[in-house]
Amino acid sequence: MSTRARPLIAVPARFAASTSALRYAAEVNARALIEAVWRAGGEPASIHPYAPGGSADPSLAADRMRRFDGILLPGGGDIAPSRYIGDPAHGSVYDVDAEQDGFDLALTRHALGTGLPLLAICRGLQVVNVALGGTLQQHMSTKRRVHRNLVHQVSVERGTLLREVTGAPVVTASCFHHQRVDRMGAGLTVTARADDGTREALELPTARGWFTAVQWHPEDTARQDPAQQRLFDAFVQAARGHR
Repeated sequence: MSTRARPLIAVPARFAASTSALRYAAEVNARALIEAVWRAGGEPASIHPYAPGGSADPSLAADRMRRFDGILLPGGGDIAPSRYIGDPAHGSVYDVDAEQDGFDLALTRHALGTGLPLLAICRGLQVVNVALGGTLQQHMSTKRRVHRNLVHQVSVERGTLLREVTGAPVVTASCFHHQRVDRMGAGLTVTARADDGTREALELPTARGWFTAVQWHPEDTARQDPAQQRLFDAFVQAARGHR
């Protein structure tokens, strides 16, 4: 596919304290994620998270998103608990950054408010839930399994965009998260669950544009698993249509 025909996908970068190739602090995205968007026919563009004072005002994102055809919210560190509850942070909370949180929340509110196609992954799903007034369980206490470095089966609900896209009632998900949705954000519905009850995917039936969110990392296995790659394919196709 000609690169000129590719819809432009905004992927907010994640702050890294250090990277061996660059020597200093960096802004990064996972190569597997970028390649999954590219295989789908998109032009992925890592963008600098900019939210002065941690503001989550969607107007901060409006001008910057005019040139983009879709937004992909990737995984990353934890959202500050102060964004959704008043309790102190659990000791397991890590890599919290006010500017990162503010920018991701602003992007989410902009996308959902305008209909710009949005695919949210892992932390991205949690950002969407918080943006819509939901809360998170700061540290999963399930006795049945830990969801870090776990590949497991996830049941997908009938009649959902996720089921339509993946084409499967059960998918194999690669997970790396220690938090999960607690109280659901306004209007969100569950579209997939793990066998321990963890809500693994969310959708917003009233969304103005294409939107789905998954708690797992589809990019981890997208090269080998068509069901996971189809998430990126459908997202990029929606971005092409939006453009």
